[in-house]
Amino acid sequence: MRSPQSIIRSHIATEKSHLMRDQQNCYVFEVDSEANKVEIRNAVEELFNVKVKDVATLNVRGKMKRLGRFVGKRPNWKKAIVTLAQGEAISQLENI
Repeated sequence: MRSPQSIIRSHIATEKSHLMRDQQNCYVFEVDSEANKVEIRNAVEELFNVKVKDVATLNVRGKMKRLGRFVGKRPNWKKAIVTLAQGEAISQLENI
């Protein structure tokens, strides 16, 4: 079994994620691309001591970027939108 720190890579703090947090009690994370919804649910519950209601995942394609005449591609990554149960909150991420 993998550790929760290896599954949850980072918290995504954007304007849209702040609106989702305030209105729908959802938090957005960058997760390991091999992780499934059950692993993500268990990792969030273990790391933050909260009750997870739902997990939605999506694979984000890396963008094509160029630097002068050279063309490259950013890596693909996986995003998880975690909905918490009513009355739950992740206090460590509230100030971000």
